[in-house]
Amino acid sequence: MFAAAHPQTVFLLSPAHCGGRRAQILLGESASFPLAVRLCEKGAPIGDVFSFLSGLYFRGKLAYGEAFACARTTPHGVLVITPGLGLVSPDTIVGPQDLLSIATVGVAPDEPRFRQPLERDSAALASVLAQEDRVVLLGSIATGKYVDIIESHFDGRLRFPSDFVGRGDMSRGGLMLRCVLDRKELEYIPMAGATRHGKKPPRLKPLR
Repeated sequence: MFAAAHPQTVFLLSPAHCGGRRAQILLGESASFPLAVRLCEKGAPIGDVFSFLSGLYFRGKLAYGEAFACARTTPHGVLVITPGLGLVSPDTIVGPQDLLSIATVGVAPDEPRFRQPLERDSAALASVLAQEDRVVLLGSIATGKYVDIIESHFDGRLRFPSDFVGRGDMSRGGLMLRCVLDRKELEYIPMAGATRHGKKPPRLKPLR
């Protein structure tokens, strides 16, 4: 008799802002650093691009997701919420025009260009996961800008790290990088009915 397969864990990463100062640096005509050159010449993985645009926060999310994802029925255990594109894997290649297009799509439930692709891909993901599988959001939990869209397809199965409550973006990024180094996974709680606002936790201890 074969043992039952361990439940799958799929992580959904919130997007980076593609219209800010760092995007201008990355897309600048004079940009000569490796990522900018690669993006311009042949495109670059969206995980690398968003890590540059968002810094510590996205790097932490990506490293954490890749360390702890467990996927068998999905093409990738880490998916990036991408305005206009829905859910894409971190190794999806994007070019300058893709970033400019992403930047024009508002991250809001009432924006059809954002909502429709996210609804499509959330429904597709839900269709290949079992009831016991986990879908974990690594991103903003305080607002419903993507939570409400995704949650509607998972019947209360969408979760988030309980340690995110009260933390800012940089603190979350630092926390996840520490978890990767220590090989210690966070505790996840259901999004439905959870308290998503709370007291700011103590500062993280410096890395060893």
